[in-house]
Amino acid sequence: MALWKKLFGASDEEKVDYYREGLELLKVAKYHEALTSFRLAQRESPTDQAVSQQIAITYTRIGMTDEAMKTYRAVLERDPTASGAHYGLAFLMLRVGREQEAAEHLRAFLAQPPDGPEAKRHIDHARATLAELTGGAPEAEAEGS
Repeated sequence: MALWKKLFGASDEEKVDYYREGLELLKVAKYHEALTSFRLAQRESPTDQAVSQQIAITYTRIGMTDEAMKTYRAVLERDPTASGAHYGLAFLMLRVGREQEAAEHLRAFLAQPPDGPEAKRHIDHARATLAELTGGAPEAEAEGS
């Protein structure tokens, strides 16, 4: 683990990429270790939204729903258009029975959906979930995405 290199004197050329390390640990379900790496990455880049969102995802997987919600909300305070935070928060709202808030976050996510290889899957999931919540087809603003 790169953390050990840092603790035991890694040189600047061997600078630890805590964010990448956290992603790798998350992939293998080492959630507490991933959280530690993401927190170290956040210390190096306190305003990096990607790091904060990964922390929220990790909290969710650990079962720390309240912390995940707080983290997503903090991201949205800095950037109200952060689509990943809207997406994550929407599904956490559903878990706790707050369907109206979930629908609002799904609409916000669909208003400015992300790009990338996994985006279509998340967009389709958000549209289907919003349709279920609203009793039919997603609203016009979501359809245009």
